[in-house]
Amino acid sequence: MEFNNFETQFIIDLIGAVNHPLSCRPTTQIGLANSNITQFRDFNQNPQIFLGFPPNPDVILMMEIERSMSLLQVMVNEGLVPCGEEEMRRRDAIDKLKKIVVEWVKTVTYQRGLPKKYLKFASGTILTYGSYGLGVYNSESDIDALCVGPYFATIAEDFFIVLHNMLASSPEVSEIHCVKDAKVPLMRFKFDGISIDLPYARLKVISIPENVDVFNPFFLKNIDDTSWKSLSGVRANRSILHLVPNIEVFQAVLRCIKLWAKRRGVYANLLGFFGGIHLAVLSAFICQRHPSASLSALILLLFKTFALWPWPTPVILQDQIARPFIPTHDKVSWMPIQLPCSPYEFCHSNITRSTFYKIRTEFLRGHMLTKDMLSPDFDWNILFEPFPYARKYGLFVKIFLSACDKDELGDWVGWVKSRFRSLLVKLEELLGFCDPNPTEYVDTDASEPNVIFYWGLPTGRADLINAELVEEYFLKSIDHGLNQVSTGTMKLSIVKAYQLPKKGDQLTALERKNSKTCWRVVDGNRKKTPPQPKYKPHCAESAGDYMPTNENPEFPSAGG
Repeated sequence: MEFNNFETQFIIDLIGAVNHPLSCRPTTQIGLANSNITQFRDFNQNPQIFLGFPPNPDVILMMEIERSMSLLQVMVNEGLVPCGEEEMRRRDAIDKLKKIVVEWVKTVTYQRGLPKKYLKFASGTILTYGSYGLGVYNSESDIDALCVGPYFATIAEDFFIVLHNMLASSPEVSEIHCVKDAKVPLMRFKFDGISIDLPYARLKVISIPENVDVFNPFFLKNIDDTSWKSLSGVRANRSILHLVPNIEVFQAVLRCIKLWAKRRGVYANLLGFFGGIHLAVLSAFICQRHPSASLSALILLLFKTFALWPWPTPVILQDQIARPFIPTHDKVSWMPIQLPCSPYEFCHSNITRSTFYKIRTEFLRGHMLTKDMLSPDFDWNILFEPFPYARKYGLFVKIFLSACDKDELGDWVGWVKSRFRSLLVKLEELLGFCDPNPTEYVDTDASEPNVIFYWGLPTGRADLINAELVEEYFLKSIDHGLNQVSTGTMKLSIVKAYQLPKKGDQLTALERKNSKTCWRVVDGNRKKTPPQPKYKPHCAESAGDYMPTNENPEFPSAGG
C-alpha cells in the first residue's frame, strides 16, 4: 500500500511525530513521495544497500512512524484502549455516584441541625484521578474517585456510616468494604460492576462546586492531614495533565510503560515496585523533555534516560517555577520521584535494595532492546515478554494464604499484602536478594479459597534460611493491628524451581481485577453511635419539623 501526502501527514499528526528525535531536525509540512516509501521498504528488507552513506532522512522518519504505528497496534491488541461503550459505563457510574453524594450531604446537613436555608446549597462532589483520571484505563481498570464534602461531614460517622449505609442500600452497589486503617482511609465497592476506590476529603466550606479547584487556597485553608493526603492524588493528576505538552502522546507512552511494568514484574507498589503515580511522573518527565518526539522515540528515550539515571537524584517535573530541592525527612528512598503538585512531597515508595536492582535491570534491558528499534528485525513483543521467573531463579519462597470464603479471602490477602515489605526486607537480610513476583496464583485443588505467591530467591542459598523462623517473624508483623481485620491462615515454605507446578497443573494464574489492598473492619469493633434519623430525600424544601440550631455557621459557602 502506498500513502499519499495527506495520509502521511495524518499519521504523523496522529502519533505526534513532528520532529525526528535522533537528529533533532525540525520537520514542517512533511510531504513524502511514494518513491521515498518504496525506499523505506527497501531499507527494511535490504539494509546493506545503504551501507557507506546515510539513508534519506525522510526514510528514517517513515521507519519511525512505522514503529510507532506498530506499537499502537500492540496496545489495541492487548485491549489497552477502551471502547466508547466502556467510557459511557464509567461516566454513568460517576454521575450516579455524584447524585448519591449530593443527597448524602443534604442528609447530613439535616441531621446536624444546620439552618434550613443552607440545605438549599449545601453540596459535595466526586473528583476522579488515577488511571481513569489520566485517561489510561481499560475495560478491567477500577476507578479512583475522591468524595469531597463540607466541613460538618465527618469521616468517622458521616462518611463511614451514613454514606456507607446509603451506598449499601443502592441497587447498583455491591461488595462494599471500609478500609479505615490505610494511609488514605477509603471505601471500596463495585458500582454497576465497576470497582471503585472512594477516599474522603472535607473542605472548610458548606458548598462544594462540582469541579472544585483543588489548587485554590480558599478551599485548602486549614484542612486536616487526612483530607490533604486524599486530595494529593487529584492534585497530582491535574498537575501532570497541565504540564505535559501533548496529552494524547503522554497517554500512549503511559499505556506502554504500564504494560511493560506489569509484564516484567515491576508494577506493584505494595511489593516494593512502581505504582501508577510513579510511572505517570516518569512518562510525563520524558514527554516534557522531548515535546516534539514521536511515540516510538519517547519509549526509546524513556528507557535510555532511566537506565542511566543517577539515582537517588530525584525525578522532578518542570513547572516553570524554580525551586530548590529540599530532601525528604522520611526514610531514604532508592528512587525518589517528586509529586508534581508539591515541591516538598514525594510519591510514596516501598522500594528496597532488591526491587531497586530489579527495576534498574529491567530499565537496562528495555534500553538494550529499544536502542536498535530502527533495525529491520525489531519486534515490540520482545519488550513486553513476561518475566521468566522459573528460568531465572532456582529457589522460591511460597506464601500460601487461605480463608473460609472468597469474601474473607479478599480481606485477608489485602491485609497480608500491606505487610509484605517487612517480609521482603527480612529475606534481603538473610539472603541478600529477593524478587517478589506480583502475580497471584490459586490452587484449584485446595479445599478452601486461596491465593499463592512465589518470590524468587538466589540459587544455592537454601541452607541460609529457616522457613519456620521466617514464618514466625512475618506472622508477628501480620498480627499487629489484626484484631480489626477478618483473618485467615498463612503458610510459608521454600520450594525449588522444579517443584513449581507446570502449565496445565492445578495451579493457575489468578487474574484479580481488584488486586489492591482490601480489608474491612469487623462490625463488632465499629464505634457505636447514637441512631440517626432516616435521611429524607430532597428534604431541603419540605422539612416542616426542621429545627435549626446554628444560625451563624463558622465557615462560608464556596458558591457565594
